[in-house]
Amino acid sequence: MERSRSGPPGGPASIDFAKFHGLVPAVVQDDESNEVLMVGFMNEEALATTRATGFVTFFSRTRHTLWTKGETSGNRLEVRRMFVDCDGDTLLVRVRRLGDGHVCHTGERTCFFEEA
Repeated sequence: MERSRSGPPGGPASIDFAKFHGLVPAVVQDDESNEVLMVGFMNEEALATTRATGFVTFFSRTRHTLWTKGETSGNRLEVRRMFVDCDGDTLLVRVRRLGDGHVCHTGERTCFFEEA
């Protein structure tokens, strides 16, 4: 069964924002090292801003506003490629790290540094 697509064949796949009440998880991965850097949430406006600016922008679930990763630290994430999963409800954002390369607010390079 083929999923519906928004736009022409080969164009961007449709994204199901309704499943998670207007949000989709966005997994951020370094495009060179393949390291998983962080996970955030995007609404339609955050995705549109990300596409328009070329820098990863999320929707803050606590502040209920958009925020661009690295807007205060300078450690921005430049979008290289974006993929949608087979269910259309999760994004994979492949990025190039700018600034000092540390993505986590704790100062770590990635938000995934603690073993469970």
